[in-house]
Amino acid sequence: MMEQDSRVVLVDADLAKASGTTGIHAEFADRALDCGVAEANMVSLAAGLASYGYVPFITTFAPFATRRVCDQLAISVCYARQNVKIVGTDPGVSAELNGGTHMGLEDIGVIRSLVNMVIFEPVDAIQLEQAMPVIRDYEGPVYIRLYRKALPDVFPADYKFDLFQADTIQSGTDVTIFASGILVQESVQALELLKQEGIDAELINIHTIKPIDREAVIRSAKKTGCVVTAENHSTIGGLYSAVAEVLSAECPTVMQAIGMDNAFGEVGKLPYLMQRYQLTKEDIVRACKSVIAKKNAQK
Repeated sequence: MMEQDSRVVLVDADLAKASGTTGIHAEFADRALDCGVAEANMVSLAAGLASYGYVPFITTFAPFATRRVCDQLAISVCYARQNVKIVGTDPGVSAELNGGTHMGLEDIGVIRSLVNMVIFEPVDAIQLEQAMPVIRDYEGPVYIRLYRKALPDVFPADYKFDLFQADTIQSGTDVTIFASGILVQESVQALELLKQEGIDAELINIHTIKPIDREAVIRSAKKTGCVVTAENHSTIGGLYSAVAEVLSAECPTVMQAIGMDNAFGEVGKLPYLMQRYQLTKEDIVRACKSVIAKKNAQK
């Protein structure tokens, strides 16, 4: 993308090796800047670059890209509606061995209320590759919640991306799963377990949490009558909250959240953390059966 567009600039905060951007620094030395461990300055610098017509992509770990620099994001980027793209890497439990201090479990909640901010979380490399030029061309701030490690592909090679439209991965009639990020892969596996129990589940990938695809949320909830949200984030302020805000106003629905339940993270490998915080496919299945039972009890 930097080869094709001279406006694109990389700005990072002493994490080029961790973020996988050392090659960019080597190839595009005149458009790759390292601010050191000074994330607030990084955001302000990026806002200044954007005001001169550049398209800066800033990158650091998710908690440092959001909660540490919230005031700079609010005033220098969002208030001024500067065209800055913020890449927060290793969100949620994907931070693994970096531990709780480096786990962005509230990053979406911190910045979702910021005016003009778009929040995007890709589910695989196919979606990310299609999204990057779209995000570059979108005029305004975008937060990209990015995983450093390779994820299994969910979408086919001919997938067509729309930044503001959710993806229906599987249609169903019994229950809706709204998922994001690595919990989409987990939800895909949950679909097969649910099918074995005769449950016809619908799975929708909410890749853009703000602005959320309200039509997709309402349409699916009305069809199935019960909803489970699955996210690698706190259940406060993230996907669950965004879906609940829509449905409470338009289509009150039985709901249950899969996510971090008001807890900090800890050191551990991803499989352990997924089990520890009840983010697995089995947990999604249990939640689906629970909301279906509650729905049926209301009939």
